[in-house]
Amino acid sequence: MRGSTRSLRGFGLCLILLASLLLGACGDKSAPSSGFAGLGQEAGDFNKVERGRVLQFPVDHGQHDGYRIEWWYITANLKDEAGQDWGVQWTLFRSALRPGQEQAGWNSPNVWMGHAALSSPNGHQFAETLARGGVGQAGVEAQPFKAWIDDWALQSTGGEGIDQLQMRAAGKDFRYQLELLAQGPLVQHGDQGYSEKSGQGQASYYYSQPFYQVKGEVERDGKKHRVRGQAWLDREWSSQPLSKSQQGWDWFSLHLDSGAKVMLFQVRQSDGKPYRAGTWITPDGKAQPLRGDQILLTDQATTTQDNQRKVPTRWRVQIPDFKLDVQTEAIQPRAWMGTSFAYWEGPVSLTGSAGGRGYLEMTGY
Repeated sequence: MRGSTRSLRGFGLCLILLASLLLGACGDKSAPSSGFAGLGQEAGDFNKVERGRVLQFPVDHGQHDGYRIEWWYITANLKDEAGQDWGVQWTLFRSALRPGQEQAGWNSPNVWMGHAALSSPNGHQFAETLARGGVGQAGVEAQPFKAWIDDWALQSTGGEGIDQLQMRAAGKDFRYQLELLAQGPLVQHGDQGYSEKSGQGQASYYYSQPFYQVKGEVERDGKKHRVRGQAWLDREWSSQPLSKSQQGWDWFSLHLDSGAKVMLFQVRQSDGKPYRAGTWITPDGKAQPLRGDQILLTDQATTTQDNQRKVPTRWRVQIPDFKLDVQTEAIQPRAWMGTSFAYWEGPVSLTGSAGGRGYLEMTGY
C-alpha cells in the first residue's frame, strides 16, 4: 500500500495536490478527485476496475491512461559484504486529473511523482521528485520496459518484459544502482489480478514480481557498499480504490527463508474492523488468496518519529492456515518518509515460526 493510507501502495493525495498546483498554474480548471487521499470513492468518467479483466503482459507493465492513478513500486532487502542490512525503495506514481489519453505538451492529463529511500540500522534517507506529463520529464514505456522521472530510472536490460531490470536513483547524500533478475513468475493478487480493498466494491488491478535477486551498489555520505539481496515489485492501477470510511493502511511484503512469499495488508476503518486481504505465494510461484479472517495482525511496539508521530514498528503476523506466526521488527524504526504527504516505510526482519526479511509500509498515522 504502500501516502496517506500501498495493498494499496498509492499516494493519491500527493499526486492530486501536485496536479492541482501544476495545472492551476497553467490555467487548467480540472478539479482534484474526491475521496480519502484524493484516490476517489467513485470512478466517475474514469475507467472502472471490473472483475474478469484478463491482465496482459508485457502491455500491462506500461501506463494505463483512462484510470485515475497507478504506481510502479520496488522495495529491496539487501546485505553488504560486511553483513549489514540495507533497504531500498524506488517508486513512480502517475495521477490523472481527468480521463483521457496522454497528450504532448501541457495538455497532458498526467502528473508524476517519484520517491526513493535508503535505509540501514544507521539511518534513513529519502528523496522526492515531481514532474508534469507530456513534456518528456517522466513516463513509462511498456516495450521495451522503461519507467523514469528525471534521471531516476527503472528499465529493462533484456527482452520485452521485466525479468531483467536496472534501477537507479539518488538524493541528498545517497544514491544506488542495482541490477534485478527475476527467478520466478509474476503473481496476480485477489481474483486473477482483481484486488478488492473494501467490502463495498472498491478495487484495483494488482500484480507483483516478488522473485527478484539483486546485486549492485549503494552509497551513503560518499561511502560505497556492494550489496546483494531480494526485491519485490508491485504494480497497481485503479480509479476508486478506497471507501470514505477507510483511514490508512498497514502493508507487508515478506520473503520467508523457505522461499515462500507473503503479501498482506489491512485498511483501517473509522466505522469498524480493518479490511484485510493478502496472498500466500509458494516458492515456485503459485498464489493462494488470503481472506481477512485468515489473517491476524497485532501491533506490539511503538516508535516515536522525529516529528513526534507515533508509529507501530513491531508487529505480530499470524496466518494459522499456513502455520505462520512471526514477529516483524523494523531494521530502522525511524524510517519516516517526510515527503509532500508523509508515511512510514522501511525494511523489517522476521523471527518466530519462520525467518526472513521484508518491507512494511504504514500510512494515516
